[in-house]
Amino acid sequence: MPPIPDTIYFFGTCLVDLMYPQAGVSAMQLLQRAGVKVIFPPAQTCCGQPAWNSGYRDEARSVARAQIVLFPKPIPIVIPSGSCAGMMKVHYPELFAGQPDEAQAVDVANRVYELTEFLVDVLHIELQDLGDPVTVAVHTSCSARREMGVADKIESLLGQLSNVQRVEHARKPECCGFGGTFAVKEPEISAAMVLDKVTHIRNTGVDRLISQECGCLMNIGGAMAKQGDAIPHQHIAEFLWERTGGNAA
Repeated sequence: MPPIPDTIYFFGTCLVDLMYPQAGVSAMQLLQRAGVKVIFPPAQTCCGQPAWNSGYRDEARSVARAQIVLFPKPIPIVIPSGSCAGMMKVHYPELFAGQPDEAQAVDVANRVYELTEFLVDVLHIELQDLGDPVTVAVHTSCSARREMGVADKIESLLGQLSNVQRVEHARKPECCGFGGTFAVKEPEISAAMVLDKVTHIRNTGVDRLISQECGCLMNIGGAMAKQGDAIPHQHIAEFLWERTGGNAA
């Protein structure tokens, strides 16, 4: 088994920064409690995915170029988002192919881990559930499932929590309809997709919705709130920190 790294970079993502800051704080607290030093480059901004998804390659490269210089040390880069992790790990090599800084971009891509992947596969984290019994539904983002291949990691973490009952919902592997700029370009299709997702989650009767993707949480949670019957939703990092006594520490 390779040694556990003692230091990592943390890439916070735009949505964590602007909409779900506690998810980022909880993720860093989980890492620090596991004995890992967290470096948060303060100049970080966006990974470049919105421009990339919209077909603006030069603009995406400009934004991404400002990020890759922030991670010079040969240590892991942990990201609390399958979407942003997928952009950096999967698409940076393509985005920078033939560019003078291609090798630097590939090096960054090779060091990227989605948070739940890092907690399970690298840290082999062990959790003790200190919370009251609760039922949860899980939404796994498309990027976490297909680009990063880490859909099972959130299940593994929740499976360690003795008082948490996971309830399966129909069409779990399907997209929630957010897709970043897709929700703006195709609002009618996006709205129909999230309505379908919300209906099946609500039918489970669970107490809470958990995901590792803030974009999906924002979309699903917003749709529920619009309907006037919102189920509380949380990023997995915040949920884990809460369940394992972090809020009382």
